[in-house]
Amino acid sequence: MNLFRNTNWCRPAILGLVILLAGTGSCDRSPATLVTISTDMGNMVVEVYPHMAPVTTSNFLNHLEKGTYTNSVFYRVLRMDNQPHNDVKIEVIQGGLYEDDIVDAIPPIIHETTRVSGILHTDGVISMARNEPGTASTEFFICIGDQPSLDFGGIRNPDGQGFATFGKVVKGMEVVRAIQALPDDGQYLVEQVTILGMSVIPTR
Repeated sequence: MNLFRNTNWCRPAILGLVILLAGTGSCDRSPATLVTISTDMGNMVVEVYPHMAPVTTSNFLNHLEKGTYTNSVFYRVLRMDNQPHNDVKIEVIQGGLYEDDIVDAIPPIIHETTRVSGILHTDGVISMARNEPGTASTEFFICIGDQPSLDFGGIRNPDGQGFATFGKVVKGMEVVRAIQALPDDGQYLVEQVTILGMSVIPTR
């Protein structure tokens, strides 16, 4: 089982679709876009960076605009005390659609590494969950504290490609930490936290 998905899966990236997603989503947005993630435990604001991670950001914002994340969930938490079999421990919360039959029907995107984007896995950074490189689609996670083992060349994932970052929480990290502290059963929350919706904050 991969660290960041609830079951194993592997699909090749569809390059043509990725180019289409990048082209339709990144060129007409400002260098930084603010997104509110509303949950039943409170709200957080994430600043995403189309100019640094155009493919990954466009994918996320396109799903936001289509309503993909409405009534999705935060469902997995990793803390120092619930990874007994991992030599390299990390601290994150993971969210998305959760159900594999739904996730597997959504085309994946190419893997945009931290070496490409320059966005490292520091405190509050949001990044895409995946199995093999090029299998990310909707599932994402948020870092609690700096997590350099998740960067390109990091040792948490054996392939060394790291995970695809695309933004950072700029408000509401107390909500992120509160979610991480909830009771879990084998890293999966006993009671999932509902993501009521996501919305882009209009620029003035």
